[in-house]
Amino acid sequence: MKRNVFFALFVLFGAGACGKSDDSAFLSPQVGAHACTVDAQKQFVLDAMRDVYYWNELLPADVDINAFTTPEALLDHLISFQPLDDFSYIDLAASDARFFGEGEYEGYGFSSRLEGPDDLRLIMVFDSSPAAAAGFERGDRILMLNGRTIADIEANEGIGALFSLPSLDFTVQHSDSSEETIPLDQGLVTINPLPQWRIIELPGGTSIGYFELVTFVGTADAVFAEVFDAFKQANVTDVIIDLRYNGGGLVSTTELLGNYLGGAVAEDAVFSRTLFNANLSAFNRVALFQSLLESISLSRLVVITTERTASASELITNSMEPHVDVSVVGSVTRGKPVGQLGIPFCEKILRPTAFETVNADDQGGYFDGLPVDCPAQDDVSIPIGDDADPNLTTALFLLENGSCPTSTATANGLQKAAFQQKELRINRGGPAWRRLTGAW
Repeated sequence: MKRNVFFALFVLFGAGACGKSDDSAFLSPQVGAHACTVDAQKQFVLDAMRDVYYWNELLPADVDINAFTTPEALLDHLISFQPLDDFSYIDLAASDARFFGEGEYEGYGFSSRLEGPDDLRLIMVFDSSPAAAAGFERGDRILMLNGRTIADIEANEGIGALFSLPSLDFTVQHSDSSEETIPLDQGLVTINPLPQWRIIELPGGTSIGYFELVTFVGTADAVFAEVFDAFKQANVTDVIIDLRYNGGGLVSTTELLGNYLGGAVAEDAVFSRTLFNANLSAFNRVALFQSLLESISLSRLVVITTERTASASELITNSMEPHVDVSVVGSVTRGKPVGQLGIPFCEKILRPTAFETVNADDQGGYFDGLPVDCPAQDDVSIPIGDDADPNLTTALFLLENGSCPTSTATANGLQKAAFQQKELRINRGGPAWRRLTGAW
């Protein structure tokens, strides 16, 4: 594919990190409409990958598009040549834009996690969703789906196959041990990207800013101004960001958050560098911190993470590291130092992994995840950000004492984390909301 014929690269990091998703720029057709036969779509995907794929030198010289029934099957084949890439995908353009612009998708409205082979728990329930209306809560255990046990489903088609159905009968065990079976239909879900924030006063009089960020989508931008204005008025210099289930989002939103956090202390310094392949090296980009009216004088940043923390969440953590005291609490992150471009075609959008990001010290490449400074267990029986939340109490202890608690994670907790990491990598597919928030 001739880039100078077919595409103009607009580095609209307002379009996203993963593309319009969690770490991306945006590619837009420059000439006419593309033929939308299946063969034309496959050829389009192959040409685009040869041009913009970050690891395009690994692609085979000869690819017979007739060997693949769909463009999605072809893409799966192409990315198989780079074991590090389980990020590239194709989605419907309309649903993609709706999620990244409005935080909306069609589904049940929750994220779940296997705590063990037959122990499926809800970890997040979105307020505006069918699941919330049905009374589902974090920590609820799903015992059966359509009368079948989780163990039976996992041994056969897998949980994802059932969660993709438009309606299900959920047999749920609540925190009080009561059980009920609830029929539920999929519907419109609106994710609040920043569901909670507050200022926490430590005994010595220090004010700590805390907020939970679920995903980096455009609807978070306006809330940041409110949050950081309150932090600034309270003379907050230490911040805890809860990114435990945040799989990424828009680069523009990530950079905006960076400006609120670091604009006052690192104005005009490098936030991050974005590096493309040799074909697109002219578009390599440097993002600088900008001071905003609500930027705070940040001194210390603590980021709460799990194995689901990825992409834009790792970008903000890594990019702040050279400029302020950054600590990670929880468990090792997912490991996604790369991002996608968004390439629309035939009412779809191709999001190939197309660039990597590094910080001001040129540090990146964290495919094994960002290391944790103070391990802490993510206990789903405790609400996120609760006074008894092990992650939050560990973060506060670290800020108050300058060290980790003597025991911040049990062996059982670490064992569960290892299981969850395996489960996450197996169930990594689906549209943007599933990849970035684990949402169904």
